[in-house]
Amino acid sequence: MSNFFMNDRKSLINDVIEGAILTTPYKNLARLDVDSAIRVVVRNDWDKNKVALISGGGSGHEPAHVGFVGKGMLTAAVCGDVFASPSVDAVLNAIVAVTGKAGCLLIVKNYTGDRLNFGLAAEKAKNLGYDVDLVMVSDDIALPNNKQPRGIAGTALVHKVAGYAAEQGKSLKEVTQLAQQAIDATSSIGVAMHGCNLPGDGDEEENDRIAAGHVELGLGIHGEPGVSVLKTHNSQKIVNTLVEALQKGLKKKDKLALLINNLGGVSPLEMNQITKELAHSGLKNAITYLIGPAALVSALDMKGFSLSAIVLDSTIEEALLAEVEAAGWHPPVKFEKVPLQKAKKITQKVKVKSSANAEVGKVVKIITETLVSLESELNKLDAKVGDGDTGSTFASGAKDIQQQNEGNKLPLNDLSALFTVVGDRLATVMGGSSGVLMSIFFTAAGQKVAEGGNLAQSLLFGLERMKHYGGADLGDRTLIDALQPALEALDKKAGDVKGASKAAAKGAKDTASMKKANAGRSSYLNSNSLNGVKDPGAVAVEKVFAALLEIKG
Repeated sequence: MSNFFMNDRKSLINDVIEGAILTTPYKNLARLDVDSAIRVVVRNDWDKNKVALISGGGSGHEPAHVGFVGKGMLTAAVCGDVFASPSVDAVLNAIVAVTGKAGCLLIVKNYTGDRLNFGLAAEKAKNLGYDVDLVMVSDDIALPNNKQPRGIAGTALVHKVAGYAAEQGKSLKEVTQLAQQAIDATSSIGVAMHGCNLPGDGDEEENDRIAAGHVELGLGIHGEPGVSVLKTHNSQKIVNTLVEALQKGLKKKDKLALLINNLGGVSPLEMNQITKELAHSGLKNAITYLIGPAALVSALDMKGFSLSAIVLDSTIEEALLAEVEAAGWHPPVKFEKVPLQKAKKITQKVKVKSSANAEVGKVVKIITETLVSLESELNKLDAKVGDGDTGSTFASGAKDIQQQNEGNKLPLNDLSALFTVVGDRLATVMGGSSGVLMSIFFTAAGQKVAEGGNLAQSLLFGLERMKHYGGADLGDRTLIDALQPALEALDKKAGDVKGASKAAAKGAKDTASMKKANAGRSSYLNSNSLNGVKDPGAVAVEKVFAALLEIKG
């Protein structure tokens, strides 16, 4: 089955072109209305007074080439099928449509199909009286002794430099010379850990040529095999390997613009990691500008990237920095050291004086001992309805508070301070959402005590804040279903631990018959998995109040 979102394979490229034209922010593109098989995108603001620039090739390299059509870059892009050169007729029609007396330059990637079809179209156009020239981009250095280096992502740099020259009104000869200068100054090399998948109506075989844990160096933008394999996914090692290859063709004094090209399937997170590695690589002193990271010349969904270095002189630098109206281009960014802004670290670690209170200390002891003893039971329960760690999470927090209590480090005679300290510790030692939620609960309760609230009111306020930030409420099959009725019982009758325990037990029992969890890990499970199983958090609350009832009794 195809790995692509696609309607009809036969109309795929026409559909893609329509989407690209619809979304360009400059509203400066048009489809050449000649024949549905001739897929040419042109500038709709072109007046033929300047040298026309035409490029193109197989589709699947988006945003190339349509994304580079616009003021300051290409005049037209000729689109073939996926990874297939456009026809001679398509190229010829593009030339005739946009070329005036100033002439036309064809910028072609160095692949056999493109060379032949664009070359023949150029000769036909000349026979019709048009002034046409052609340059071939050959920036791939993966095979240093190859007489026909491929044209890859560096093509975008050539488009930019030639487009600047044409926009300045230079002659065809001058534009061609500057384009060739850019080609000679550009070198590229790519790497990938997975090839690309081709769109089709039949079964798609996964590209598994590259073994797990390996990357292929120098593979082509159509998935052609590379020149060597590296047994690593380490970004630093991979970048350094590419940089070493680029450095072989550079002089120490060279200043560069470096294009970081996503071949289509690499996440933005990874591309930024790669950029960081480049900033600390052997090229760091040579880089003047960064272009990207971005997909400029992609290879469908290939999980890989390429680096293109262009040696700067004043003309090329000026050309790269000139503004354009082409949606696919990414302006160069000056390469500079990452700025740091000094700031004082803010911490809210609570500093309080310990104090004694035997009754409160006993309550803390019972609660923490109960939660520690429940670790295995709650984990087993949570394994049925969650991810199996509720007991461990509560136990880790309880053990810490237990140690604080046994070491006489808690402010037992100051409930506000005690709740605040407990909230602070739980946020640190419990981890995950449970730690944060319980921290909110105790921290807010401590604030309420400081404002004069009684115990039940303060704990209910803490619960309200926990519900507010956590998003759960009564009936959502969480510990709230046991905790809220228990605290409400205490609020109704001060010191009524028996009533609170009874309410907590009923609340926990009710969770077993709730067919849907609306919060927490259990919310991802169906009703069959939940039926008859109590929520582990609610059970923890139930057991704590039961233990407190014993000491009261």
